[in-house]
Amino acid sequence: MTRIQDDLFTAVNAEWLAQAQIPSDKPRISAFDELVLINEKNLTADLQKMSVELPEDNPELLEAIKFYNKAGDWEARNNSDFSSVSKELDKVQKLESFEDFREHLLDLVFHSQASLPFSMNVEADMKDAVHYSLGFTGPGLILPDTTYYSEEHPRKRELLEFWQKNSGDILEKFHLEDAREIAAKAVAFDSLLVDSANTSEEWAKYAELYHPVPFEEFVDHFENIDFRAFVKGLVHTEPEKIVVFEKRFYENFDSIVNEENWPLIKAWMLVKIARKASGLLSDELRLLGSAYGRFLSNVAEARSQEKHQLDITEGYFSQVIGLFYGLKYFGEEAKSDVKRMTSEMIKVYQERLDKNEWLSRATIDKAIEKLSAITVFIGYPDKLPEIYSKLKVGSGSLYEDACSFDELFTARYYEKFSEEVDKSLWHMPAHMVNAYYSPDSNTIVFPAAILQAPFYSLEQTASQNYGGIGAVIAHEISHAFDNNGAQFDKYGNLNKWWADEDYAAFEKKQEEMIAIFDGVETEAGPANGKLIVSENIADQGGITAAMTAAQKEADVNLAEFFSQWGKIWRMKASLEFQQMLLSMDVHAPAKLRANIPPTNLEEFYQTFDVKEGDEMYRAPDKRVKIW
Repeated sequence: MTRIQDDLFTAVNAEWLAQAQIPSDKPRISAFDELVLINEKNLTADLQKMSVELPEDNPELLEAIKFYNKAGDWEARNNSDFSSVSKELDKVQKLESFEDFREHLLDLVFHSQASLPFSMNVEADMKDAVHYSLGFTGPGLILPDTTYYSEEHPRKRELLEFWQKNSGDILEKFHLEDAREIAAKAVAFDSLLVDSANTSEEWAKYAELYHPVPFEEFVDHFENIDFRAFVKGLVHTEPEKIVVFEKRFYENFDSIVNEENWPLIKAWMLVKIARKASGLLSDELRLLGSAYGRFLSNVAEARSQEKHQLDITEGYFSQVIGLFYGLKYFGEEAKSDVKRMTSEMIKVYQERLDKNEWLSRATIDKAIEKLSAITVFIGYPDKLPEIYSKLKVGSGSLYEDACSFDELFTARYYEKFSEEVDKSLWHMPAHMVNAYYSPDSNTIVFPAAILQAPFYSLEQTASQNYGGIGAVIAHEISHAFDNNGAQFDKYGNLNKWWADEDYAAFEKKQEEMIAIFDGVETEAGPANGKLIVSENIADQGGITAAMTAAQKEADVNLAEFFSQWGKIWRMKASLEFQQMLLSMDVHAPAKLRANIPPTNLEEFYQTFDVKEGDEMYRAPDKRVKIW
């Protein structure tokens, strides 16, 4: 029997670890995933019921139900002649030269299903968060991240070979000549992108990726694409700047996107269209199109038709379904209690900052100012984004509806560039089991779906709730002061508000946090401390603040608190999925999330009588304290 003193994660989750089964259509099972499964079951029953009793008083939900019904009409989907997909493929097939491609760039963005070999993104400007900026990046890679392309990576060859064969199989279903050659060329183009793509470590330090380039300098940089005309066509103006997020791709662009490589680019675009379409067509193509994802994560079988039907509907009507979920399943009593806990957590954070011993008073005061300015959203948004009122299910196929919706979403995406940022918009639907902190708006969002046991329940003790949702709440607050969030001010602007000597001290503490995780062995390999440092800072701040809040309760029980903390990170996953997360996920492996943060708290040692020689013991001078 495992002792808490040696392994908190295994001790408190022993029964669960022995009994829990990874669903055959998923790569893992966790406390989060268990809630997802419950939500899937409830929402499927709800949508099926509304498919018979249509919600006429809710126009957006009505369209979602119509789309859901069409997604579940397998007779129609299996009898499709794929002509609508062929039209999309033809839009690229007819581009006989690189010059044709350049002339039709805007049509490809706004009126096709094609992906371009570069991306222009509309996001809140990191240095002027009230307004949007245009960001420039590469198109992404076939494999999960750059580490998979190393010759030493054990899965590089098998994954690329599988993707290439699978793509050829899909293309043949659309009767493309030379399908195998097209798939091979797509892989060849992908190989040209690898050296210019950001690593996962680089993406994780997102505040450092902000490289604004004056518009004139940006457009003059390129020889092969007329970006002046392209950008004007996208946003109907010439911006003052373009923010480059992948500098190597920007620098090497003309050597990648050019006439010589056009045959490879064209093939890559054709494969992208075909793979995207596969999930909206026959069941045979749906299974074929999802085969690579299953192979990558070692998932035994595809999602059932019923679950796929829900997935597709959520994909296009996420906020509509989220608002329905929030209104039906989230009670005011729970909302009020979580609101109280959040206020308490912010108060605790203020108190801890006020007593901070390694920051100057001026920096402490500005930190408290930022903390006081955080906006908290709980449960579900007050209204839907306007775009959902425009989604109308037509008389054509499911794929045609999806194409129509994609065009509307794309048009809206670039249209908003000329507007001020709406900081009340949620970036996560209410039925998603998750939470987030948004540095560009200094906002925390807790969707209704995560406010359930084991994270939160009115049936749990206060200490259990603080060990669960309390730590999650404080985790999100801590993101305002992690290695990325700390660089943004109370308004959401990338703005150095720290005294230089204070930030230097903070960077030293970041290095300490990196060190206690870096190289720690897991079932799938060693952890990368640099990749996961921001989430580890947030985890440590979260458990510390939540514990402090729990101690204010009359019936505090720290054994319950730490045990609940260990339970919310329970997870079992395929080895392949764990390996993928190790290479690209900014979160630490679940067992390390459960076990390492408590070892930095003296109260953990007192609660469970942890002594030198126990595996959970960390010497006092090695314990990391930040927030």
